[in-house]
Amino acid sequence: LVPLSQSILVNTYPPEERGKAMAIWGIGVMIGPILGPTLGGYLTQVLSWRWTFYINVPVGIFSMLAIWHAVPDTKRRPRTMDWFGLALLSFGIGGLQFVLDRGNQDDWFDSHTIQIAALLSVIGFLGFVWHGLVHRERSLFDLRIFRDRNFSTSSLLLAVFGLGLYGTLVLQPMMLESLLGYPTFTTGLVMAPRGIASMLSMFLVGSLINRVGARPLITAGILLSIIGTFATTHYNLYISPFWVIWPIVVQGLGMGMIFVPLAAVAFTTLRPEQSAEAAGMYSLLRTIGSSIGISIVTTVMTRQARVVWNQLGGHIQPFNPSLYLYLDRLHLTPTDPRAAAVLGLELGRQARMVAFADAFTLIAWSFVAMVPMILLLRGSRIGARSGTGAAPAPTTE
Repeated sequence: LVPLSQSILVNTYPPEERGKAMAIWGIGVMIGPILGPTLGGYLTQVLSWRWTFYINVPVGIFSMLAIWHAVPDTKRRPRTMDWFGLALLSFGIGGLQFVLDRGNQDDWFDSHTIQIAALLSVIGFLGFVWHGLVHRERSLFDLRIFRDRNFSTSSLLLAVFGLGLYGTLVLQPMMLESLLGYPTFTTGLVMAPRGIASMLSMFLVGSLINRVGARPLITAGILLSIIGTFATTHYNLYISPFWVIWPIVVQGLGMGMIFVPLAAVAFTTLRPEQSAEAAGMYSLLRTIGSSIGISIVTTVMTRQARVVWNQLGGHIQPFNPSLYLYLDRLHLTPTDPRAAAVLGLELGRQARMVAFADAFTLIAWSFVAMVPMILLLRGSRIGARSGTGAAPAPTTE
């Protein structure tokens, strides 16, 4: 749905109007996963968890009716399906997804199953690239679109951005509920300002993108994301809601400023007939980047929790006066059987909090890594381009 809707926009709007169209479209793409936890938390708490699935039925019916009414059919181009290329890509993506889903659980490459899945994934991806280069005319994707520097750079930036965005969206609710004790609905409310901030920044981007170009907006968005994410590395177990929320707002402003101009500049220098394939590949790379990001940050969080737990445990020994002071406030002594349970629980909480901070630090540095990539973008003034002109509007048959 995402690449098809993006392709429709690119083919419908001329380059000078594409930035505003992408801004409105980007609100839907970004706000959905950002506000999802708020709605999901409310439905789970008030009704049941099943309603997080039932809600898709009326939305799907409404969307289907709207598509039949508003979206014109496109001109059909007879083309043979590249089943071999599809099979290779399926092996590549399927193997990668299995590795990412099961890697942390099976201790990564210590597992023979993970090794086999990783090997199949590498063979699938390499075979797909080889097949696409040798059989260009009937390949599933025309890989020559990566010769376009704006598209290839934007795709790489989007993959890294997916790591930061979805890694954050996974970790923050987990931290709020499991460590800070927030109810599900309250967690959703705390996360909601990110969506509001993203929506505001996307509206701002829509009005500025034709004036200042994509590169300054992407740069500003990355800097805001860096500031907001580094602020989350100072979270602790006793933090107030205000200090939880303001980094989320800054992150939302930054992420909204990144997504729209990045999507717009990716298609600025492509030919109109390349837009459908480019949109599919662009969306695929975003999905892969987010999957890799979620797997990386959860692995870092899990492993760091173990490491920090052992490090903190080394301070629990009879020669540490702080231990006696802590237990005395709880009216306990080191010989009390309850002391071991209390200390173990507190060690686990503190270790997980440090592990979350370490994972947020990794996400922040991933945003920092995006900064030098911006220099590779060229001609980022949307609609100022490019020699291809406006793309023709879809025709109805």
